Amino acid sequence: MKASFALLLSSVLASVNAATYSLSDTVVPSSFLSFFEFEAIADPTHGRVNYVDQSTAESQGLVQQASSTSFIIRADHTTVLNPSGPGRNSVRIKSQKTYTTHVAVTWPAIWETNEAQWPNGGEIDIVEGVNDQTPNAATLHTGAGCTMPSARTQTGTSTSLDCNAADNGNTGCGVQFTGVSNSYGPPFNANGGGWYAVERSSAGINIFFWPRNSGSVPSEVKNGASTVNPDNWGTPAANFPNTNCDINSHFDEHNILINLTFCGDWAGAVYGNSGCPSTCVGDVDLNLIFDSRSHELLGRLCEQQPQCI
Repeated sequence: MKASFALLLSSVLASVNAATYSLSDTVVPSSFLSFFEFEAIADPTHGRVNYVDQSTAESQGLVQQASSTSFIIRADHTTVLNPSGPGRNSVRIKSQKTYTTHVAVTWPAIWETNEAQWPNGGEIDIVEGVNDQTPNAATLHTGAGCTMPSARTQTGTSTSLDCNAADNGNTGCGVQFTGVSNSYGPPFNANGGGWYAVERSSAGINIFFWPRNSGSVPSEVKNGASTVNPDNWGTPAANFPNTNCDINSHFDEHNILINLTFCGDWAGAVYGNSGCPSTCVGDVDLNLIFDSRSHELLGRLCEQQPQCI
């Protein structure tokens, strides 16, 4: 079996003039590694994972350019772990540049934060979920004093309104993408992915999603453009306005992060809800886990245990 993370990333990251953003960075497979730096650190979410440095990741085949249009990030999928030893080798990478007001168009998974100032510097989770539990959820995590209104213009459904990481077990203020299909997990993978985009400005944060081959994908997103205008993209899946949250004071310059972890504070806690036997950590050690397209994400590979489907 194979645990892998396939990534095709095209980012539009820019300064803003009214509602129009100009292209400043494009991340493609041939230059992917030069855009990011590797973080060989202990997992902040306490997952059963061992983040390795770039040379180790390259030598073990955990990162590689698969073609001119795709780059692969995967966790180790061959080792049976010693329960008393380190977790499964994997990758956590962070952009070398930071961004404030910007638009990022990406496929399939990404998140942003200022690690040194977390949570006061804010965190934007663009794609998030565990154990193949659809749909996708977009979430903000902040310091105290940031909440979201219950009524706002979005196609998704709000699950919590308090963004303060110190409240409610750090659930943050989340929005489930109930208004679009194929946004996460097996349906997302089966559909060939799609496009996610995040817009951050002083007026708020918007997150968009379009399934691959959807007729509603803006041409400037699908085909690439030197400028983009999110005002023409329709209603976002998730809208986080500055009504009760001053975006500029709660969100610093952010790095873009991508990581693959197993179990941990969220996925490990709800693993038993899938109805599968054993424990999350036990299955990771035995290499029975397939990690799909998101950070802090856990999915069950059921080829050997069909009852887990």
